[in-house]
Amino acid sequence: MKNQPANPFAINVFDVSHRIGEERVVSLHETLTSHWGEGVASVPEGAVVSVEVRLDGLHDGILVAADISATATGECVRCLEPLSIPVQVDFQELFAYSPTEELEFSVHDNYVDCEPLVRDAVVLALPFQPLCDEDCLGLDPETGEKLAEPRDHNSSSIDPRWAALEALASTSDTSAAKPATKKRT
Repeated sequence: MKNQPANPFAINVFDVSHRIGEERVVSLHETLTSHWGEGVASVPEGAVVSVEVRLDGLHDGILVAADISATATGECVRCLEPLSIPVQVDFQELFAYSPTEELEFSVHDNYVDCEPLVRDAVVLALPFQPLCDEDCLGLDPETGEKLAEPRDHNSSSIDPRWAALEALASTSDTSAAKPATKKRT
């Protein structure tokens, strides 16, 4: 008899394997040893991922259905405030008794390895551009403070980097007002 895999998301399916109609529910609460996800939001190392797994024995394999919950961290893309993002996602996949080209997952030594499915489901559920609030106004470009109300777009302050262009615009306005003189040859 082989030892249990070191993967905490590998589930022993001996009691439902090759038993059509047999069902079992397994609850997993695992602490991540590495972070999942990249970019603005991810599930950090040390976070707990809870998975409620239902195993159904079928003729050609085991149907694995799971409800996953975790908490991701990140920052608002507008105001850069830290966020805690609840993640709720599920999946359903058939693990075949005999590996085939059509089915990507299979039962190995009476275990199903759910880690790739759980990880992919969680990472794909992470928001691409998380917001602290749908109405977040972001940061004030002048002060860097979080805006509480919309900025007045009619302000006359001009970025000093654009001052040379403003001078050009004002000289072209005055030259447009003068009538063109013809040169005599």
